[in-house]
Amino acid sequence: MPPVPRPATGTTAATGRPAGRTALAALAVIAVALGLAAVRADQAHAAVVVLSQGKTTTASSSESAGTAPSAATDGNTGTRWSSSFADNQWIQVDLGSTQSFTEIDLTWEAAYASAYTIQVSDNGSTWTTVRNGTATSAAKQALAINGSGRYVRLTGTQRATQYGISLFELEVLGSTAPPATSTLLSQGRPTTASSVESAGTPAASATDGNLGTRWSSASADPQWIQVDLGAARALTRVDLTWETAYASAFQIQTSTDGTVWTTQSSQTATSSAKQSIALSATARYVRLYSTKRATAYGVSLWELQVFGVADGSTTPPPPTQNPGTPVLLSYKKPGTASTSQDDGTCYQCTPDKALDADAASRWASANPAGWTDAGWIQVDLGATAHVSQVVLQWDPAYATGYQVQISADGNAWSTIYSTTTGKGLKETLNVSGDGRYVRLNLTKRSGPYGYSLYAFDVYGTGGNPVQPPTTNVPAPNFTRLAFSDEFNGTSGTGPDTSKWTVDPGTGQNGEQQYYTPSGNLNMDGQGHLVIQARKEAAGGRDYTSGRMNTTNKFMFTYGRVEARIKVPAGQGYWPAFWMMGADFLTGRPWPYNGEVDIMEVLGKDTTTSYSTLHAPAYNGAGGYGGSYKLPDGAPLSNDFHTWAAEWDANGIRYFLDNRLVFTADKATVESTRGPWIYDHDFYVILNLAVGGDWPGPVDATTPFPAQMLVDYVRVYR
Repeated sequence: MPPVPRPATGTTAATGRPAGRTALAALAVIAVALGLAAVRADQAHAAVVVLSQGKTTTASSSESAGTAPSAATDGNTGTRWSSSFADNQWIQVDLGSTQSFTEIDLTWEAAYASAYTIQVSDNGSTWTTVRNGTATSAAKQALAINGSGRYVRLTGTQRATQYGISLFELEVLGSTAPPATSTLLSQGRPTTASSVESAGTPAASATDGNLGTRWSSASADPQWIQVDLGAARALTRVDLTWETAYASAFQIQTSTDGTVWTTQSSQTATSSAKQSIALSATARYVRLYSTKRATAYGVSLWELQVFGVADGSTTPPPPTQNPGTPVLLSYKKPGTASTSQDDGTCYQCTPDKALDADAASRWASANPAGWTDAGWIQVDLGATAHVSQVVLQWDPAYATGYQVQISADGNAWSTIYSTTTGKGLKETLNVSGDGRYVRLNLTKRSGPYGYSLYAFDVYGTGGNPVQPPTTNVPAPNFTRLAFSDEFNGTSGTGPDTSKWTVDPGTGQNGEQQYYTPSGNLNMDGQGHLVIQARKEAAGGRDYTSGRMNTTNKFMFTYGRVEARIKVPAGQGYWPAFWMMGADFLTGRPWPYNGEVDIMEVLGKDTTTSYSTLHAPAYNGAGGYGGSYKLPDGAPLSNDFHTWAAEWDANGIRYFLDNRLVFTADKATVESTRGPWIYDHDFYVILNLAVGGDWPGPVDATTPFPAQMLVDYVRVYR
């Protein structure tokens, strides 16, 4: 029963987020276009460079998959990291080795930290505070800080808004070798590209030192151009002299062997103005990888110039992923398919949704002329890779017959796995093959519809992987109290507004009540919250009741959530203690955000309680859950009882009076029902519904008024 979100004053109605964000983002994009992302504006060719750009970045939490920690160190001020809505959130960057730095720049988003600390560490464990800072606005802060360390961490100790804290960029600045040591290394070196527009615009024209010649690609995304410097060199910067057909989004990548690539900088541009991008890496090959064209044509460069140390001396290269360790290669890579569905049945079910590491989104094939068995979906890994595993998470519309195929050029395919007995749900396939493109060739449907995948995940080594989002949420400690309300207020007072948001409205699911903004949620002076249902007209309904939640007050990932409650009895009553995925507040519709029902009891039979999970593949009457009773079968309405859920990365365990009553195991759900979508922030909800599709309407036997009594709510993390 999802609650209706209410935008706060000064926010946009569509998202409930600060209205100023769009303007700030626009200014950030302009900044990138002017070449400010990687090198300080007043010294584009100076020796002070951004040490943190493209380095491994982690955080205490992330608001969503789209605001991962890496977005704060990608050199792109159009992307951002944002935390969960709580204080003492941190973000840290691993510079790869101990570095000396002179300045730390904070490009805040509207949700800034009004108080924070900056710490450094050589080992990631022992930290030294180098600055206790404050801010009174979201204006960028350039902090002169002389220090050294491998790790730099910012901890927001006080939020300036009701949201989390958010940074467009966290930049650690330091010195490199004097500019005089930098030499143009790329001119006249062997240069290749993904494609050329014509024989008159070859790749070599971008490294010939002639501003009257150019390279231009075919009119498609993605495209790349790379230069072989002949030997590993210590690199200091890349200059891009664009022709009118520039790239609006691209990465600068390096490699020691021309096969395994590391992204050093992610950039955007809004014009064809020349860009200078600082580098701190050692490599033989340098590649510009364009992911988005700014025009209808290809991408085109008058000159691609790579600068660095010419005498063969090198600086220690940044640490890279062990090439022998398989990683997720397909995340955020370009995907294509035979067809895609995008309608009221499956909105925006495009190939990228199977590659986004979002368990709630999916690709689905279309039926323009009726469903057919022939179909495919493929991913471009960006470079040659060794593929060792493919993981498929199917929607109920799965394939019984299919092949996994691999290709070097996207034209000639080799089959590395084949089956005619696909089982659907989650399939983990151990394979072996080398190529840049991986395709799932679909030959037989399981039912009358097409094909649909929540996940098409390719693992291996090589390629050109993008770091997938991580929440970095530690294993919960089920004994450390993180949130509580004992409801010890004076009789007649309402809920503590620092902890709860009263949520008025009519409710869903055929309910008969109107949730009032006040009056139906009060303390009784005896240590209880009273949620009272009354027979009175309000909001166009004949009955009133109360609902409240912890939105923007307390939202969290993993922990033990418990409440001691006495439920009412009577036909039509529907008390509930539950949680909703926090991305519901930013516009993601139910059930894509996830719902965790810890307790639901129907007033017509209070001997039975229900605990249920709701997701796109299993929801409503088809939710994943169980029912249970007291050992003696007594009505739960006779006394107080404690309902709890212990939630971690492996699943959710439900308890009644500390007795385990139901377990939702993540691996079991994925292999029997569908994707697990609960590894992100949720908020807590309490309500007493009157009537509805499940309990049925009230009748002449229903007692009014009725009370749901809550002794306490506690969360341990």
